[in-house]
Amino acid sequence: MADDFVIAVEDGLKLAKRIYFGKDRSVAPPKPMLGMEKFSRSYLPAAPMVYAVISDPGIVDNPDIPSYQPHVHGRCDPPALIPLQMNGIALEAGCHLDTAIVTVSGSWRVHCVMGSRHCDCLVAIPMGEQGSVLGVEVDTPRKSYFSQQNSMDENKDIEKVPKVENGGFLKPHIFTFTIPQVDGGYNLSIRVTWSQKLSYIDGLFSLCIPFSFPEYVTPAGKKISKKEKILLNVDSGSGSEVLCKTTSHPLKEQRRQVGKLGFLYESEVLHWSSTDFTFSYSVSSSHIFGGVVLQTPSVLDFDQREMFFFYLFPGNKENQKVFKKEVVFIVDISGSMQGKLLEDTKKALFAALSKLGPRDYFNVIAFNMETYQFSSNVELATKERIEKAIQWINMNFIVGDGTNILLPLNQATEMFRYDHDSIPMIWLVTDGAVQDERRICEVMRSHLASQGPICPRIYTFGIGTFCNHYFLRMLSMIGRGHHDAAYDADSVEVRMKAFFDRAASTVLANIALDTLDNIFGLEVYPSHVPDLLSESPLIVSGRYEGAFPDTLKAKGILADMSNFVVDLKVQKAKDIPLEKVLAKQEIDLLTAEAWFSQNKELEKKIASVSIKNGCVSEYTRMVLVETEGGRTDADSAGVGEVPSKSGGQKKVEPKYPKMIILRSLGIGFGNLTATAENITPGSEGEKLPEAAEILVKAASNCCGKLCGHCCCMCCINTCSRMNDQCAIALTQFCGALACLGCFTCCEACCGGDNR
Repeated sequence: MADDFVIAVEDGLKLAKRIYFGKDRSVAPPKPMLGMEKFSRSYLPAAPMVYAVISDPGIVDNPDIPSYQPHVHGRCDPPALIPLQMNGIALEAGCHLDTAIVTVSGSWRVHCVMGSRHCDCLVAIPMGEQGSVLGVEVDTPRKSYFSQQNSMDENKDIEKVPKVENGGFLKPHIFTFTIPQVDGGYNLSIRVTWSQKLSYIDGLFSLCIPFSFPEYVTPAGKKISKKEKILLNVDSGSGSEVLCKTTSHPLKEQRRQVGKLGFLYESEVLHWSSTDFTFSYSVSSSHIFGGVVLQTPSVLDFDQREMFFFYLFPGNKENQKVFKKEVVFIVDISGSMQGKLLEDTKKALFAALSKLGPRDYFNVIAFNMETYQFSSNVELATKERIEKAIQWINMNFIVGDGTNILLPLNQATEMFRYDHDSIPMIWLVTDGAVQDERRICEVMRSHLASQGPICPRIYTFGIGTFCNHYFLRMLSMIGRGHHDAAYDADSVEVRMKAFFDRAASTVLANIALDTLDNIFGLEVYPSHVPDLLSESPLIVSGRYEGAFPDTLKAKGILADMSNFVVDLKVQKAKDIPLEKVLAKQEIDLLTAEAWFSQNKELEKKIASVSIKNGCVSEYTRMVLVETEGGRTDADSAGVGEVPSKSGGQKKVEPKYPKMIILRSLGIGFGNLTATAENITPGSEGEKLPEAAEILVKAASNCCGKLCGHCCCMCCINTCSRMNDQCAIALTQFCGALACLGCFTCCEACCGGDNR
């Protein structure tokens, strides 16, 4: 899908050469990349972009200065994508704890379509780390659109609504949707909001937002104003001093308070930003610290219990001692892991093995339908044993059929020494789904419950979208571990290395809060509090009823097995949009619980949180609602009665608003069929709509019945590229054949009968 997009943009840039900009040569027509440039750059968007979707190349022209070029015959199939020129861009980001709420507002002009014609416009929004869309607003001179989440129960009503399905993810981090029929020469104003995670490395929080615009979106003409604006607010929520470390753009400090910073950058520019916006800061502390934030839910909240979250920051890395580890790597080597996927996994595994300390223990289990063990028990991570393990991996990581996850998990739990001064860990890597996932969770829950105070931690890593990430997340919750994923096959090595590094940095284990005597109805997400890692802050949220104490203590065990207690200051949330900051984490954790328990009430709660915060979930669907003149058709929706000619009352069907229904943005609950067929993640392509699937199947059946060497789909594709004259001639020829066929049929039926 991404490759098709790149080709479409290349075609669009070639087509854009038809546009005449007049005597002002300050901006030349866009030039396609040649030679080595294609290896260093890509036409995939690296900043918010809008493209004109061109099926008819004859409509491409400057809406202000017609060029009167010769008419172009034929059509673009698939449509070409011409990047629109951008008039202005504004970026607003608010950093709260480990999450950033980002809003991008911009204006683009349909500069490449005649004023008397119109085209669809494709909007592409690349997001940062673990980005999740929260809302979309689009304004055109004729119509406007806004996004909302609808629960699956509402789909029964949506079926009556005129709709066109589009949008989705071009890549796991690039969100796209299409605005229909925008007139040439008109401007589009677009506002998109999403949440993304801040990376945390060596005590620094880092924000990275795609903000690198290509030269060909710069408007033609020197006198056109081009304004670029960036507004950044940081609220650590901790009350500790915040120190700015690095920034990619010249920000001007506007305010500084305890735990808070504010910056602004605003300028008239000749060329748009050519680098991503990055910003890093530290929260000053040399030791583990934390706090609790409370908030009262709104009256529209599905759950009226009070909200809270508590956080722990690991402090200065140099002052923290990491736990000694006993690690068992469990790696999927089923058929779908073949090729680059398995090679990238091996590279990440080699890097993790090389970072084990001389006092750590390890083992490696490879599995498909069978299991293959490097050793029967965990072994000391000496240089010699690690080298032997690497040799064993190179010889035994050979893909095979089947996926059996429970067997290697059971084997791993029997390998640990359960030493009093180390943490046993299971690191599971897979790209497939299995049928007995709930049973696996039950078995591991009962097994871990029977262990001592330091039970095995389970860290899970999913590759692609065929594995059930909610099963993997539930498994990690049961094992007090963490879950991560690489939805894009190209990012497997980088993400897996970072995940292994985080998992190996435990500094505080067995974390628990003091008994809350005056609190009841307590619910915590996640239900089992994971360990604190030096490479990641810990955020735990929840709901409660009753009176929350003014101070609270968090307890845990340090790497030297000594007890640790830290005081948590309790405060009310003021400037932190707590619900939006915690929405994605809460939805992901609750969805794993709902999948495991098959609880319908929990599914309704997830849908409510999704609808209220605009956050994507498995139980809702994002739609773009069309408005005209500031009023939706829904304002008049509802069953009514009008006078009829006979004098009675005539029942009128409700008028529903026109909606653009986006393809499902959720990751789903795995794909057993793809796993059984050993389909490699990333090779599945785009899923066709149901009607298209039916057409393809019908065409395929038709091919098989008619002849063994003639492809009906090829015939359909060929016909779609014909010009009008050829189509008319072919139609006349087919009509003549049909007449001859009818004549032959009549002769066969009636000929020779003299009665």
